[in-house]
Amino acid sequence: MCLITFAYRAHADYNLILVANRDEGYARPTQAAAPWAQDTGLIAGQDLEQGGTWLGIHRLGRLCAVTNYRDGRTAARPGLRSRGHLTRDFLLSDRTAAAFSQHCVREGADYGGFNLLLGDSEGLYYLSNQGRGPERLDPGIYGLSNALLDTPWPKVRQARDGLSAALCSQQLTAANPAQLARRLIEVLAPRDEAPDAELPQTGIAPELERRLSPCFIQLEHYGTRATTVILQDNHGNTLFHEQGFDAQGPAAVRAYSLQLPLIGARTTA
Repeated sequence: MCLITFAYRAHADYNLILVANRDEGYARPTQAAAPWAQDTGLIAGQDLEQGGTWLGIHRLGRLCAVTNYRDGRTAARPGLRSRGHLTRDFLLSDRTAAAFSQHCVREGADYGGFNLLLGDSEGLYYLSNQGRGPERLDPGIYGLSNALLDTPWPKVRQARDGLSAALCSQQLTAANPAQLARRLIEVLAPRDEAPDAELPQTGIAPELERRLSPCFIQLEHYGTRATTVILQDNHGNTLFHEQGFDAQGPAAVRAYSLQLPLIGARTTA
């Protein structure tokens, strides 16, 4: 997962609105979003190479997503565990989001750089093993890519601005969840590259930095493999909508409607 924007308790009708792009090599084997055989309460895609996931929800009221933290200046240590296991392990666990956050703090050095978003009925949390977190998030609109939460990369600003504009649209209130999900996919659809002067400095070649700067990426062997929208209204009605992509363009759509406990229901505004 490489770009996420989400509105948490920031709209009168919706408890959570999340839009996320997963960027990955086209050749990496992937299972589209579906209930998992080992626990049908878990709805998520699956990385078939390492067995983890980048984003998922559980019918018991858990949500989790991970992004890599990009640092081209530091060589990856051998033997690191897959970051997708963090997401999978929380979603399949019986630990609270707060407790699992502390576990991640203790075990964070075993993984490459990561950002983790996780929530349950107790709250929505963010943490990174790059020196920030865990933080219990307040209601608001957020953006996350391959740096710390709300780092103002051009694509993060564009994603947050796009979601903010959607929240102000009368179409959001008028649309049913399926229609709204299809419209929100467009928030992360822009493919324009950022100006060189605005590119982040992450230690990779400037040309590659530029090619990775759009919200939606489509290179020869690497690009946006899925855009996922999660909508949870104030009654717990939750839609998980995934639009798949391959090197040729749009692929399969997966959609699941569930009744979940409210994420962060016990958080006071």
